[in-house]
Amino acid sequence: MVRCADPHHHGHAIRLLVERRYAWRGLHAAGGGHHATRPDAITLVASSGAHVFGTVTLCLDGVDGLLADALYSEELALHRQGAARLCEITRLAVDTHHNTKQVLGALFHLIYIHSRLIHGATAVIIEVHPRHAGFYKRMLGFTEIGGEKACPRVNNAPAVLLHLDMRLVDEQIAMLGGTGSSRARSLYAYFLSRDEQDELLASLIAGH
Repeated sequence: MVRCADPHHHGHAIRLLVERRYAWRGLHAAGGGHHATRPDAITLVASSGAHVFGTVTLCLDGVDGLLADALYSEELALHRQGAARLCEITRLAVDTHHNTKQVLGALFHLIYIHSRLIHGATAVIIEVHPRHAGFYKRMLGFTEIGGEKACPRVNNAPAVLLHLDMRLVDEQIAMLGGTGSSRARSLYAYFLSRDEQDELLASLIAGH
């Protein structure tokens, strides 16, 4: 099940998962509470009972900006022009003992529903290690808009900034969502179908 995190029930498990997965990659996840205390941040979890095996945090752009502004303020300023509305993905972690593509597909689709369909975001950005950038480009259609820099939030490990136009996500969900086809070589095949998406969206709106 993928849902919004309850900090009282999931907080400790989320921290352990993020720390464990980042450490496995040789990274140190510092400053974890920055987004968690913001009213425009949403943390999602994939869990079974008390066991959390996936998490990601979405932050909506606002007066406080985004975490990526610390390194890429000039690049983001260009993408904030006009009617653009950015959002940011941070602290993504998935336990590889589970079907990683299915978990990632569910988490990213919930990010899309909250950011695009509920809050009207036009693009999503994410800072990733350069060696992971190829996955996001190939499987989701991200493009690189900020070159390699040392990121102090992960012990000065290198990072690049990626950008994804939500119009591409709209199209890919319409074509591939719910198919579950491994031959698609795209994470969108592990997203919900449009009917499932609309049903979930209606329940989320009704719950607000």
